[in-house]
Amino acid sequence: MRKRIAIAHFACLFAFLFAGFRSVAGAPVQADVCIYGATSAGVIAAYTAKKMGKTVVLIEPGGHLGGMTTGGLGYTDIGNKYAITGLSRDFYRRIGKHYGKFEQWTFEPKVAKQYLQQYLDEAGIKVIYRSRVISASKSGAEVKSIVLENSIKPDSKTNQTISAKMFLDCTYEGDLMAKAGVSYAVGREANSDYNETINGVQLMKGHQLPDGIDPYKIEGKPESGLLWGVSPATLEPNGTGDKKVQAYNYRICLTSDPANMVPITKPEGYDPTHFELLARLIAKQPERKTLNDYFIWSKMPNNKTDINNRNGFSTDMIGMNYEYPDADYRKREAIIKSHEAYTKGLLYFFGHDTRVPMELREAMLKWGYPKDEYVETGNWSPQLYVREARRMVGSYVMTQANCEGKEVVKDGVGMAAYTMDSHNIQRIVVNGMAKNEGNVEIGGFGPYPIAYGSLVPKEKECTNLLVPVCLSATHIAYGSIRMEPVFMVLAQSSAIAAVMAIDSKKSVQQIDITKLQAKLKADPLVNGKTPEILVDNEDSKHVSVKGNWEQVKKGGYGPSFLASEANSGSVTFTPEVPFAGSYQVYVYFPKVAKPASEIKLSVKAGNEIKNISVLEKDIVVEGQTSGEWYHVGKFNLSKGNDSSVNISSEGASGAVAADAVLFVPESK
Repeated sequence: MRKRIAIAHFACLFAFLFAGFRSVAGAPVQADVCIYGATSAGVIAAYTAKKMGKTVVLIEPGGHLGGMTTGGLGYTDIGNKYAITGLSRDFYRRIGKHYGKFEQWTFEPKVAKQYLQQYLDEAGIKVIYRSRVISASKSGAEVKSIVLENSIKPDSKTNQTISAKMFLDCTYEGDLMAKAGVSYAVGREANSDYNETINGVQLMKGHQLPDGIDPYKIEGKPESGLLWGVSPATLEPNGTGDKKVQAYNYRICLTSDPANMVPITKPEGYDPTHFELLARLIAKQPERKTLNDYFIWSKMPNNKTDINNRNGFSTDMIGMNYEYPDADYRKREAIIKSHEAYTKGLLYFFGHDTRVPMELREAMLKWGYPKDEYVETGNWSPQLYVREARRMVGSYVMTQANCEGKEVVKDGVGMAAYTMDSHNIQRIVVNGMAKNEGNVEIGGFGPYPIAYGSLVPKEKECTNLLVPVCLSATHIAYGSIRMEPVFMVLAQSSAIAAVMAIDSKKSVQQIDITKLQAKLKADPLVNGKTPEILVDNEDSKHVSVKGNWEQVKKGGYGPSFLASEANSGSVTFTPEVPFAGSYQVYVYFPKVAKPASEIKLSVKAGNEIKNISVLEKDIVVEGQTSGEWYHVGKFNLSKGNDSSVNISSEGASGAVAADAVLFVPESK
């Protein structure tokens, strides 16, 4: 009897271990919506479609849930919180609740994974892991089915067919999009292609090597050959297009907690010659002796990090990824492994190579891999930061003009606000010196809409596919859009569009976009509940200004904020409350120069008026953001417009900002 129980237990254990990545032959799996890629975007898309009553299959070619959001990118690229809406914003609210705050944009990888998994659990969605697409079958311009193979042990006998009415490609690579025969671009367009100015080849100063660093194995002797990492390519004219891809890296999660630390040891195949150029850089600038001089070393909760590339030689493995977008699965795996080896070698170099100043080595040795992160993959992220691979050439192409507000689309179904950002693309010899080329960081614009047309292919190519991650944009415009929160917003919009297309029996190109926009506004959490009420300073219908307030175009919540010095009047924010009830009220305070130490507010809720003093020291701004929400309190608001929040500069000791007020209904 015990033997039978033991055998049964083993069989159950075996089935459990292999359930996540099995591909069994047999009848095709059928669903209303098939989502390929369990990135953060894929999770939000699946949740949205399921909550709207459709059957969903969510496929992940690897074994990792959440893409870069759980892959180490905890220092969230926001640009402007105003641009982050719907379930994407809800995700950061859930993270905030975990850490005891309203919203949180910096977090540990395992915490991000916990809350993305929570969405799947709430919707009853099981991910099909370790299954990758090898083909797509179409009837005319409609995808009918895709075939998956086991990512670990490919075998035609275990291939699985997935049939669906609608397909979403939520991967960073756009593999389903490519298999479906949809047009796409790789690399950089020439400036002349879309009338841009900062696309193509760009030799700029950001994340650059200083003058005077010799690129040759034996300094001063070109005949000795180039150092590792330096390309023999020549510098093309500014704005020239090419097929080269901006650098990938790992967003590195380390810990300084000795009790939670795995030491950084010499990785297999470590080659110190890969860091000769770095050693020369270090020797060139002896005054730079901190980790922050060579890395963007961002602190995360609980003594952890999100480490990113900084300056001329860092975590970006420049020029080593050009083949990745169109490579087969085996070649991609080799590229991923080379990036992992490079990055682990870089960390080891800083901790142990004698060419690194002792101060730097000692600082590095205080850090190690966290025991409680990525426990299935040796405490190392399984997600390479694929910043850009394929980009669809769809019904509409987002360009630099869209980012800068020179062209504004009418079919917006999400917003972006981040700087037009490209990491370096090649390391070459310029005037006998090693130089990085391709870095671009141009901002200064507010939130702008992203076209629905950029999420769908040309109708003649495919009628039932949406692509919210490898969307249709030029290289430089994609550099502004390609942020995890924005991908989640666009995924929600895409999922709603897919449902609308099914219900209306139309192609994704022919749905009613005004209805899609209305759905996003009226039901942002896809739960039918009363949405929160935002009153922004630019909403003239609901904001009244008294006295002298200056409109500041950069740094606030949304396009602008109002700023005033002492005794210059007040600004009143009056919401249109759709339903009476209890609301949590928040005021957004952007960063300002020489802020007042105390700000006076008053909240009117019906006949009740509550005066509140906000101390500047209590407004704590964390992460890549312009400001922070401050919780004013809970108030019972009646239906209509007899409630308000007033921000006054009376008696202020410095600058006062009036930007936005948020009224969040209590859940019932």
